[in-house]
Amino acid sequence: MNPVVAGDVAGAQTLEIMASAPRYNAWQYETIAPYIGSRVLEVGSGIGNMSLHLVESGRELVVLTDTDEWYRDQLRTRFGVHSNVAVAPLTLPDDHAARVFARHRLDTVVALNVVEHIPDDVGALRTMGTMVERGGRVVVLVPALEALFGSLDRELEHQRRYTRRTLRAAAEAAGLRVEALFWFNFVGTFGWWWNARVRRTPRIPTDQLRTFDALVPLLRLERYLPLPCAQSLVLVGVSDA
Repeated sequence: MNPVVAGDVAGAQTLEIMASAPRYNAWQYETIAPYIGSRVLEVGSGIGNMSLHLVESGRELVVLTDTDEWYRDQLRTRFGVHSNVAVAPLTLPDDHAARVFARHRLDTVVALNVVEHIPDDVGALRTMGTMVERGGRVVVLVPALEALFGSLDRELEHQRRYTRRTLRAAAEAAGLRVEALFWFNFVGTFGWWWNARVRRTPRIPTDQLRTFDALVPLLRLERYLPLPCAQSLVLVGVSDA
C-alpha cells in the first residue's frame, strides 16, 4: 500500500507492515508480471516492497518514483547499486510527465494501491497513459468493493474503493483501452471487512497479516476459479495514442 501524500504517517506505517508479508508482495508481482514489459516505471514506490521484484526480474530499465524525497532517498540507498534503476520524483496528475520521462522509452507504468489516493484518478490514469510509448501498458491495482470502505480506508486517506464498472469507466475516460480487468485476493475481502467495518481498527493487525501471508501459497489457487468479487481489482490498460 503506497502512500501518495508526503509525510503520511499512516501510509508509512502501512508500508512497514506490508514489508512483513513477502509472500503476499510476491503474489501481487506474479499476478501482474505477464503484463509488464522491459522498460517499466513504478508510481508510488514507497520503501520498495514491490520495487524489489521489478528490480530482481532483470528488466532492461526500472524507474522508481515517489512524491516524497525521504522515500526516494530510501529507494536510492536500497537499489542505487543497480545500473538499470533510476529514481525520480513524480506526483500525479502531471501534464509534463510525458516530456520528462520520454527519454526512458517506457513500455509499462505500474501503480499498485496508488490511484485510490488521488482525487483526480482519471487525470492520474491519463498521465500514466501519456508516459508510455504507443501500445504501452498501464497496470494498476486498486481496492475494490465500495461496501468495504471503512476505518482502514479513512486512515490511509483513500478517496474511494472501486467496482469493475467504475474502474473501467475511469480508465476509458483517461483514454486507455482496457485489455484486462480482474479480481485479486478473494480471501482478503473478509479480513478487510472484519478490521475496517466491524472492529474499525486504524491499522492492519500484524499478527493477522503474518497468518494471511503464510496462507498465500494456497490462496494463489484463486486464479483457477471464477471469482465473484475480491479485496482488489487489477486493470491493464493500453495506450493507443
